[in-house]
Amino acid sequence: MSKLETVGVLGCGLMGSGIAQVAAAAGCRTVVREVSDELNEKGKARIVKSLDKFVEKGKLEQNERDATLERLTFTTEVGDLAGCDIVIEAVTEDLEIKNALWKELDGLCGAGTIFASNTSSLTIAAMAAATKRPDRFVGLHFFNPVPLMKLVEVVRTVTTAPGTFDRTMLFATSLGKDPIAAKDTSGFIVNLLLVPYLLDAIRALEHGVGTIQDIDKGMVLGTGHPMGPFALLDFVGLDTTYKIAEIMFAEYREPRYAPPPLLKRMVLVGMYGRKSGKGFYDYSATPASVSDLGL
Repeated sequence: MSKLETVGVLGCGLMGSGIAQVAAAAGCRTVVREVSDELNEKGKARIVKSLDKFVEKGKLEQNERDATLERLTFTTEVGDLAGCDIVIEAVTEDLEIKNALWKELDGLCGAGTIFASNTSSLTIAAMAAATKRPDRFVGLHFFNPVPLMKLVEVVRTVTTAPGTFDRTMLFATSLGKDPIAAKDTSGFIVNLLLVPYLLDAIRALEHGVGTIQDIDKGMVLGTGHPMGPFALLDFVGLDTTYKIAEIMFAEYREPRYAPPPLLKRMVLVGMYGRKSGKGFYDYSATPASVSDLGL
């Protein structure tokens, strides 16, 4: 079974830059494509900062850090990914945008190239059907922050060839990850269970069950979670959670996946969490304080 040695990454945002970093660190020649040089530079700076932290903490040698960066190439041309053994997509959760890229790549990449999506909520089959290689299409869902989180969900559709799935599992392992197999259902394993938990926490707050601090403290001290649901929502991004919930609700039509009114209101006014400086917590000062949501 041939090794996947040349990696293409579509998107250099938070997830894409993390995926590119771990691929390059594992020895793969990695080509990263963004829509502009400015976004590529931001992504590269994020990777450099992450690698430098590993060096500072003694977890990475300086020469390994330099070698990782040398294996990275940044481009704005989709065609530069044509020679890759595997292309991993990490763009916004919009099926039309994703499928437009997959259709373009389908005509550029060789027959042996595997296509993999890092989607967290869309079904893989909805993307595989847009290409002429549904047998070489998988889900490869990493977790944030990618360089630190060991888990990867490898998602097999009804059309994925067994050899494609096996090679992708081995590839995930070669990146230093611990892969698990998931079926092609919206949310896969982790988000199928996690998203209702996060939405239930918001509903509990809306119903006055407890305060933000007490609900978070209860889940940390009572169940051993590393952070409470509101801290996690702010970390993931309320806008991201809202979009995932909308996609999953459209898929399953079950009330537990429906975004609560409070989440919708917060997203509408730009309270996305850490990325915007304010969500359930206000990050304008250190330590962060609880936001006044008028409840």
